[in-house]
Amino acid sequence: MSSRSSMVLKRNLLSTSKQVSRSFATSGKTCSIFTNNSKRTTKIQPKKIVLQSNLFGSLAISIGALGIGLYCLDARSAVQEYVFCPLLRLATSAEDGHKLGIKFLKYGLAPRLFSDHDDEILQVDVFGKKLKNPVGMAAGFDKEGEAIDPVLDLGFSYIEIGSITPEPQPGNPKPRFFRLPQDDAVINRYGFNSSGHLSVLSTLRVRFERLLSANPNATNNSFRDGKLLAINLGKNKTGDEIEDYVKGVQNFGPYADVLVINVSSPNTPGLRNLQSEAKLTNLLKTVVLERDNLPGELINPNLKPPVLVKIAPDLTEEEIKSISIAAKAAKIDGIIMSNTTVQRPVKKMITKSDVVRETGGLSGKPLKEISLRGLRTLRKYTKDSDLVLVGCGGISSGKDAIEFAKAGATFVELYTAFAYKGPGLAAKVKDEIVSELKKEGKTWMEIVGSDDK
Repeated sequence: MSSRSSMVLKRNLLSTSKQVSRSFATSGKTCSIFTNNSKRTTKIQPKKIVLQSNLFGSLAISIGALGIGLYCLDARSAVQEYVFCPLLRLATSAEDGHKLGIKFLKYGLAPRLFSDHDDEILQVDVFGKKLKNPVGMAAGFDKEGEAIDPVLDLGFSYIEIGSITPEPQPGNPKPRFFRLPQDDAVINRYGFNSSGHLSVLSTLRVRFERLLSANPNATNNSFRDGKLLAINLGKNKTGDEIEDYVKGVQNFGPYADVLVINVSSPNTPGLRNLQSEAKLTNLLKTVVLERDNLPGELINPNLKPPVLVKIAPDLTEEEIKSISIAAKAAKIDGIIMSNTTVQRPVKKMITKSDVVRETGGLSGKPLKEISLRGLRTLRKYTKDSDLVLVGCGGISSGKDAIEFAKAGATFVELYTAFAYKGPGLAAKVKDEIVSELKKEGKTWMEIVGSDDK
């Protein structure tokens, strides 16, 4: 190569180098690339890239936040049982936590089920109707009927509000509600604290008119197909042991799919004495007569609500036999076994602190064996009748529910487990029941009373 050619080449290379350097020095405004002596220029706009990056980042954050929000609003999510419920217990007393839970439900601040479809194998034939599933909410949770619809929307097929007394009464002095979290249990001595008939009637009337206008073809007072509204009736501390219940039937019969006579709370002096055969027969006959004299339910004047009686688990076999005789004689429709217990099965309990010795009724897991034993005894004396038995007491899982069904319960009720496991409990229990039933190749109704065989 000649020296002249060599110098030209050097100048070209130097020029190229400077041009490339200037291109990169302009922060990417113009990037010149040379390949095989051909020039290709690509224009890069950093501001647009940054904006697009920010947009995608914001979108990803928004989607993530929405996902977390939906997860937290889903009643089935584990965060309810393992985060929110423990935090609520940590931040409140037992009674304040109970009240706050009702407020959350009442004002739409509680999580909800995004899907409430029940498998057909869960259907229950009872009182001439069909329940979508056998899982109900027991009395004592929603005493004033403030959260009926939110509770039903959590997957329960039955809700029992109350107990409700004719006149307002404050109940027993506070503190009167105690947690035993190690045992998933509580002790309460509320003592029928109630705002009285007129207050609850006003709540029910407003609800009825609102839902009737939206659902004019409804056939149940629950205003939901396959679901029932039960109303639990109590007596005032100084009230009449017959007339207080008669007033309850007169006032609440038109609004109820089921009426429940509560003669078994351990926190009202003398109430459990009404479980004696003579007194109970007289009371139930009077109540049934009053029910028969009703003009009919508001939702369907051709129907009158079935009558159940709720009894204690702390009964001897002879006392349970007497109650079954009274129930048959009075021609009521069913019996709920059971209310809370005054027993303290401490050998089977984890809690060893002084709270175990608090006066009141114990409910939750320690009650299960006591209630189940009572149900089996009750079944022994009622299986020759049309009496519907309802299982209640210590039920917290699908397997528990199935045990009660096989012992004779047509459906079951929960309460204390709901406080510990959160708003997704009904859905989880139903899922577990379905799983167990499919293993056995049976429906719910096919296992009811199967322990008899």
